[in-house]
Amino acid sequence: MSTIVEERRSREANGAAGNAPALEISGLQAWYGESHILHGVDLKVNRGEVVTLLGRNGAGRTTTLRAIMGLTGRRTGSIRVAGHETIGLATHKIAHYGVGYCPEERGIFSSLSCEENLLLPPMIGNPKDAMQLDELYAMFPNLKERRASQGTRLSGGEQQMLAVARILRTGANLLLLDEISEGLAPVIVQTLARMILMLKSRGYTIVMVEQNFRFAAPLADRFYVMEHGNIVEHFGAGELEAKMPVLHELLGV
Repeated sequence: MSTIVEERRSREANGAAGNAPALEISGLQAWYGESHILHGVDLKVNRGEVVTLLGRNGAGRTTTLRAIMGLTGRRTGSIRVAGHETIGLATHKIAHYGVGYCPEERGIFSSLSCEENLLLPPMIGNPKDAMQLDELYAMFPNLKERRASQGTRLSGGEQQMLAVARILRTGANLLLLDEISEGLAPVIVQTLARMILMLKSRGYTIVMVEQNFRFAAPLADRFYVMEHGNIVEHFGAGELEAKMPVLHELLGV
């Protein structure tokens, strides 16, 4: 009888997870050593949404992404990925819930070619969400042309494309993208914007940290504004125009 009850509870839990938001954070506190960086962050990202974290440098946006991945020091509160509590899990276990993180420093392996960088990461998410090499090369023709080149010999824009493409091969469907447009030529930024819209059309969920407001504004469904480790504003894309005076004050956009 106990086995039947356990199976039923497991099915109920899986059903609840299937209907849960892609990401739900409540009361998140995070530290680096003795430095208390996040002070009770609450946010929710629905499946298939693009959500942007705005804020000045040092506001806690990158730390929020790192905390989701378990890359900070001590964390308290709740982080639920597709209904699964992950606050106590190691980074590699969090990734296996289909979370892909593209850090600002990109993390390209210098001793590997472009294609070897793409092929290196293991499958972590649902195989149906994983893009094949031909799909990635169709999305990023530059990478196909440079597939035999050493990773760190690529231009900054090509390295950024590679960093994102590498995640898409793993089956991750919740993408955490940190300042992917920073310092890149306008033509590369436009390529990345088209990529985000295409991924959204395929049902991927994206959380972006962006300093480039002009890049982020047309892409996001919702915005959270951070200041001193707290969420101070939250609004949808339809409210963006009305919120511009507040954003000018908070961000200087």
